[in-house]
Amino acid sequence: MATILYFAGIDLGSTMTKLVLVDEKEKVLASVIHHTGAEHRRLANRVMREGLAQSGLSIDDIACIIATGYGRINVPFADRQVTELTCHTRGVVSILPAVRLAIDIGGQDSKGMKIREGKLIDFAMNDRCAAGTGRFLEVLTTTLGIEVEDLGGLSLKASGKAAISNICTVFARQEVITHISRGVPVENIVAGLHDALAARVARMVSKLKIEPEVVFTGGVAKNAGVVKALEENLKCSVFVPDEPLLTGALGAALLAKDMTLKSLAEGKPVRKGERRLDEATFFK
Repeated sequence: MATILYFAGIDLGSTMTKLVLVDEKEKVLASVIHHTGAEHRRLANRVMREGLAQSGLSIDDIACIIATGYGRINVPFADRQVTELTCHTRGVVSILPAVRLAIDIGGQDSKGMKIREGKLIDFAMNDRCAAGTGRFLEVLTTTLGIEVEDLGGLSLKASGKAAISNICTVFARQEVITHISRGVPVENIVAGLHDALAARVARMVSKLKIEPEVVFTGGVAKNAGVVKALEENLKCSVFVPDEPLLTGALGAALLAKDMTLKSLAEGKPVRKGERRLDEATFFK
């Protein structure tokens, strides 16, 4: 009987850490999402342990593990590290093969990926300023006294959009305070914030040539108000996966599968070296 192969992808991001386990038919067997803390290695161990528990597999059952994301070097049991752009591209193509543009907005950065026939051909990134990221909204919700989770529903009730002209988070906060003092409805302020964020992202990806199909991923993609604002600024519809946070981890797992099957076909070792884990430490 042929041995079934299993693969794992871990996306250790600046805000959230994700894991996906798949088999060689690309069926997702487990997925885990946790907030990223200060102890990256301990968190990597935790999401791996939970994924193995969900799938009923052991660490020795996993043919290849690929780590990606901001903290990918802090996954000691990974066989390889691969860039976020490569993993996100593989992930979105598996979800929507016809994708031409992928936009990912996370807690600390945003990026646009131009894709042709399943391959990344160009990209644009914003990782130097909170504007255009989830952090922009997080900071300003504190000023408004509301929860991040409530933003989407509020903005969809707006009768208009309060003008937020500053892309700098500090100055945007002053504009929010001014709107509050003038009695502007909170939902209109939130809609204005969403529009400001979406406009910045749209400008960032405009050089990539915006054309359908567009996929929107990352934690901010869960915000219906941002989805609407992005569609208005891009002047086209966007597709949001069922779980937009998992795209990078999914892509990493699928790349682990691709690399492993290629190595096997070429008669090469599946791994560059034996994966060593101190089980006593790993399962703490």
